[in-house]
Amino acid sequence: MDPARKRQIRLTTALTCAVLLAGALIYTSFSASSEAVTPSKLLASAQAGQSYQLTGKVVDGSVEKRRDGMTFRVRERTGTTSVPIDYTGAVPDPFRDGREIIITVRKGENGMFVGERDSLVTKCPSKFTNEKKSSDGKAPPEGYTY
Repeated sequence: MDPARKRQIRLTTALTCAVLLAGALIYTSFSASSEAVTPSKLLASAQAGQSYQLTGKVVDGSVEKRRDGMTFRVRERTGTTSVPIDYTGAVPDPFRDGREIIITVRKGENGMFVGERDSLVTKCPSKFTNEKKSSDGKAPPEGYTY
């Protein structure tokens, strides 16, 4: 077989492998992702045995710590619908009332949702707001614009 023909076969084989690997990577990326649900969507569609990524804010005054874990409620970011969570595992330092979180949960008994161990993640509050601030980081006085 002549060398030019061998190079062409190697190139075709390499490109075919690259396309197949890229396709597998794309398929894996999209099939492994799951969309986070809000408390109202979770209440409407939760099925026993299936896990969900829940996102929302911790309801003020709802955190009750126990020796083996804690319970708390998660509400919509802009609404009042909330769900109770029973959680055991690592708790991030910034976890507190009003903080936005993401947690993997399964439907438990008596309307309680059970948090997967060590799945609690807190979102950092945004440093960017619509309100303009002065160079020292403070909001402008009432009625003053920059």
